[in-house]
Amino acid sequence: MDEIWKENSPEPVQYAFASQMRLHGYDPETSMIFVEPRKGEYTLRTEDILDKIEAEGDSIAVVCFSGVQYYTGQFFDIPTITKAGHEKGCYVGWDLAHAAGNVELHLHDWEVDFACWCSYKYMNSSAGGLASIFIHEKHKTTDLPKLEGWWGHKYSTRFQMNNEHDPIPGAYHYRISNTPGLLCAPLKASLEIFNKTSMPEIKAKSKLLTAYLEMRIKNKYPKDPKHIADGTSTDWKHVHVDILTPADINRRGAQLSLSFSINITHVFEELEKRGVVLDERNQV
Repeated sequence: MDEIWKENSPEPVQYAFASQMRLHGYDPETSMIFVEPRKGEYTLRTEDILDKIEAEGDSIAVVCFSGVQYYTGQFFDIPTITKAGHEKGCYVGWDLAHAAGNVELHLHDWEVDFACWCSYKYMNSSAGGLASIFIHEKHKTTDLPKLEGWWGHKYSTRFQMNNEHDPIPGAYHYRISNTPGLLCAPLKASLEIFNKTSMPEIKAKSKLLTAYLEMRIKNKYPKDPKHIADGTSTDWKHVHVDILTPADINRRGAQLSLSFSINITHVFEELEKRGVVLDERNQV
């Protein structure tokens, strides 16, 4: 069960894929395939992903990427990559944790086999919010190996109590317990706001706001070729900021990932002075 992934910054869920491989008797060291950015680049090129699928696809079982990469903000070409995987006989799934509520998604039309996402980020349901899964309707079989529970049982036969599982076709079959009621309320409130607009309108506003921030950053902190930062300086007059996120507005979500010539600790200190709540993650 080979897996194609990306390594511009390892995703936090990489170990989850590794655990699945070990569970099924495969060694992640030899069964997980990575795609890396070209030297000197921060994001992946679509053509490099397609080349990897073409070269390795006959031995790959599952192709899986993030819809929007959490570290760089890159929005991947989901339909093109999905089609390429299918042409090599692979299942293609997407981690949409940073894409749901952020960019337009047409999973059914794009023939995506499966996807999953959380709702506490761009869908604003608060920390610990409900997660969701998508399984394309073409996958109607219910005999795949999986855990089975009460909530995946057909409503019409659930109370016959005959000790036989009668599965609901599709994504509902993968539910094994009831939805936590208290977590439904914040998600419902968020979706009611989403229903007042549309994803094309949200994305149009997102493009404007992100582009405006990009313009301000480039004007305020241009790269000075005469200044070589050593990461310890606190002289803000000479600070420059590199934007890692793609400049193409169609290849990014509502995000700009920044690299500072100054030690990030000083950036945190200045933001905290201004009342910004920060979350620090150490990359090893």
